Amino acid sequence: MQVTLKAARINRKLTQSEAAQKLGISVSTLANYEQGRKFPDVPMIKKIEALYETTYDEIIFLPSDND
Repeated sequence: MQVTLKAARINRKLTQSEAAQKLGISVSTLANYEQGRKFPDVPMIKKIEALYETTYDEIIFLPSDND
């Protein structure tokens, strides 16, 4: 089952602030990932997979409207 990055966070019952802290990034960076304004690099994707207990294939990374 695929879910958006935001839905994956909510499924783990984490606020943006909590998730950002656990990932070692700012809330604004996480918000940019969730809104498709920026795309995480591979090491960050691995952290996201571990935190949300999911895999890259199950997460829908929203495309950037700026492209």
